[in-house]
Amino acid sequence: MTFLEQIFARLEQTSGDVVLQEVREGELVALTGREMLAMIAQARGFLARHGLKKGDRIALLAPNSMRWIALDLAMMAEGLIVVPLDTRQVAKEISVVIRDSTPSLILCSDRPMAEKLQPGPAAPQIVFFDAIFQAQNPASQPSVHHADDDAVTIVYTSGTSGEPKGVVLQARNITFMLGCTNARLDQLMGKRVEPERIFQYAPFCFAAARILLFTSLSRNSILTLSTDLTKLSEELKLAEPHYFVNVPLFLERVRTKIEETIRTRGGWTAGVFTRAQRAYLARHGGKAGLLDGACLWLANAAMFPAIRKSIGPRLKALICGSAPLALETQLFYTMLGIPVLQVYGLTETTAICTMDQPGHVLPGSVGTAIPGVEMTVSEAGEILVRGPNVFPGYWQRPADTAKALEGGWFHTGDQGEVDANGNWRITGRLKNLIVLDSGHNVAPEPLEHDLAARLPEAQQVVLVGNRRSHLAALITTGASNGLHAERIERAIGALNEGLPHYKKIRGFRILSEPFTAENGMLTTMGKLKRDAISARFASEIDGLYQRKSA
Repeated sequence: MTFLEQIFARLEQTSGDVVLQEVREGELVALTGREMLAMIAQARGFLARHGLKKGDRIALLAPNSMRWIALDLAMMAEGLIVVPLDTRQVAKEISVVIRDSTPSLILCSDRPMAEKLQPGPAAPQIVFFDAIFQAQNPASQPSVHHADDDAVTIVYTSGTSGEPKGVVLQARNITFMLGCTNARLDQLMGKRVEPERIFQYAPFCFAAARILLFTSLSRNSILTLSTDLTKLSEELKLAEPHYFVNVPLFLERVRTKIEETIRTRGGWTAGVFTRAQRAYLARHGGKAGLLDGACLWLANAAMFPAIRKSIGPRLKALICGSAPLALETQLFYTMLGIPVLQVYGLTETTAICTMDQPGHVLPGSVGTAIPGVEMTVSEAGEILVRGPNVFPGYWQRPADTAKALEGGWFHTGDQGEVDANGNWRITGRLKNLIVLDSGHNVAPEPLEHDLAARLPEAQQVVLVGNRRSHLAALITTGASNGLHAERIERAIGALNEGLPHYKKIRGFRILSEPFTAENGMLTTMGKLKRDAISARFASEIDGLYQRKSA
């Protein structure tokens, strides 16, 4: 049974039960399996009326919604290939994806969203959601079965440098992955009669978010969709999820908000919390005294339950992926009694290669390879992957495909290492390596994470120094942040102790402008665009080295 057949079977079996919810104007709006099937049938009727044929691409430009889901499932059921577009990208980037994927139609949520498009003379027709779901479309119920090698979607990578590439995913990729995710979630949740409650805020245009969607629809659950990223705290209170998928940036912000609230409160509360953190971190290499241990016991009894409840009273775990998560942040939530289960993967591996096992989490690692997936490290230190989760190739890019799948393994571009128990740790990106003029190669990510941990007031830390004599750091603080140069110098000095000479950071520049997706310094999933940062701050970087050599 394919993943799509699993989803349709579940919707039919639980036709009277709520399967989806949206937060609208502070209230939950529910949708049953029967109602979702009706929406899918209406969308399929519309698609059938347009005379589309199997393998045609259809672009989907809209924020997450029940209608988005109905259209996604309807298109795949009709044998069409879904091309989800990222609504947070600028018009120019969206146009690149449309030109590359050559869709027959663009389905768009509304007219304001369509303004992101830059239609040319040969642009495909744009159809708004209202025209699909308010029209009387003829019923269309052909088979939803896919052959294993049928392409069902093209997901475009965020592209930290250069133009994004279209990752083709087949039915076999997603069917395999749903078996893995369902098995791991069964471990987390155990046997249940009541449906699981899941929250979703990451856009469905990303592979990991889409896998969570398909997994949720294939199991006994209620998926609540966020509709306003500025109100996630309020929406979480309504959803009360057992688990949800996160990016590190969100978890960092929640942690910072909690710590700032406690510091502002001051008094014994702040003192106990600080000492409790120190005692907990001491289990992972820090130092703590007897009073710290007593404060940890007190915080466990009197403070942490209230903090857990404020995040989510039903939470059994937070799932995190897409970018490196600081060890201190993972330990922060674990200290509160909320395990953070990390996953590692790429769009090309159907979002997931490794997953933490509930109850067997090694902080700082991303878990073990999922059953059925092989992972190894090349002589160059690159992680290689093969298995049913690996994509067949990039859309219309045979040379890139051959390079990525050379030797029968997918070359991830990531550096990593694995311990004797099979736990993987991601140490950096090969293309991010800084090559000093001395010939030394430095992976910047571990040093960036360590320095950021010593400077919680900093928003971002980025190392530079390629083809230079030494490493230096760009540190963003925000215009109102009170982080001073002396504080940074002390943190860098402490970090440099014990490091080999070529890894020592010998200069820094404070930037008041943070790196964001809006200013082009981050991808929409929060990954650094290092080439863009180097170009934008070229004069500041040059100045660092001019001063050093003067």
